[in-house]
Amino acid sequence: MANFTVVPGAAVSAILADSHKDVLRIVTETYIAHEEGQSVNPDSYFLRFPEKPNARVIALPSYLGGNVDTIGIKWIASFPDNIEQGLPRASATLLLNDYATGYPLACLEAASISAARTAASAAVAAAELVAAEQPVRLSFVGAGVIARTILDYLHANGVTVADVLVHDLDDTSAGHLTAHAAERLGVPVATGSLEEALTRDLVVFATTAATPYVGGDTPLRPGQVLLNVSLRDLSPELLLKSNNVVDDVDHCLKAQTSPHLTEQLTGGRDFINGTLGALLQGKVTLDAAKPTVFSPFGLGILDLAVGHHLLGEARRRGSAVEIPDFIGETTRW
Repeated sequence: MANFTVVPGAAVSAILADSHKDVLRIVTETYIAHEEGQSVNPDSYFLRFPEKPNARVIALPSYLGGNVDTIGIKWIASFPDNIEQGLPRASATLLLNDYATGYPLACLEAASISAARTAASAAVAAAELVAAEQPVRLSFVGAGVIARTILDYLHANGVTVADVLVHDLDDTSAGHLTAHAAERLGVPVATGSLEEALTRDLVVFATTAATPYVGGDTPLRPGQVLLNVSLRDLSPELLLKSNNVVDDVDHCLKAQTSPHLTEQLTGGRDFINGTLGALLQGKVTLDAAKPTVFSPFGLGILDLAVGHHLLGEARRRGSAVEIPDFIGETTRW
């Protein structure tokens, strides 16, 4: 227990590159475990800065039982202005602790873990919600790292795509995603307007929007699926016309997310049909005459579960860095 393990970003990325199926399985199992009460996932904690109103650092503490049986906390920074300097918007670390003693076990670079678990969550939901009779017409609103990772996980999870349309206010980002989609999927790919993107069968929102801009009068159709990954793009009026699935009701209905604004507008939560965990267990009934919106707030237990797997893999592959005698005191006296 005196040793401590560090898993650097290069090792994390190398493992994730060929672990899509594992991550999808882990995310699915974690949602079900959460639904069955095998987790402790308190509120996220936001650190904000008066002189940098668009920046924040978030702490996501959690515990997951079962085969994981580990404590963890993700510490993730979002600094959108980094993009102007050619740096990624997000950076993160994940700290794991032993449940038996509380002692720290490991620290993993976690920006790619966060992107992978977010993308896997979206892909798991899409596979449950999208009708499988024919390939879907897919669109992305927002074309950054998260969008690219979601595309990879949709493909890995068997969501068959007919073509892709990308909308982003930044032409460079849009170009990168269109090139990636064409190479990955081998289907027609184009850029287009927001209005065009909103007509697709499966619409992925992966933006940094702080307030809704997709109005309640936006025409949607029965069976259409919107993955509200960035959480604040859609107006409450639009959600009220849709089926609504979230990852966790209490977590998602806060921090001025679209579901939170809808709760404030209506004074209740009746517009929520259920959680993804319940959907995976066949416990959620959706109205086939409506579109469906999936809004994942992002649970710390997902980072914890994926990180726990990566720690074991890094040790097995020899890419973990072991620090002996990290803990100074190991006896009471």
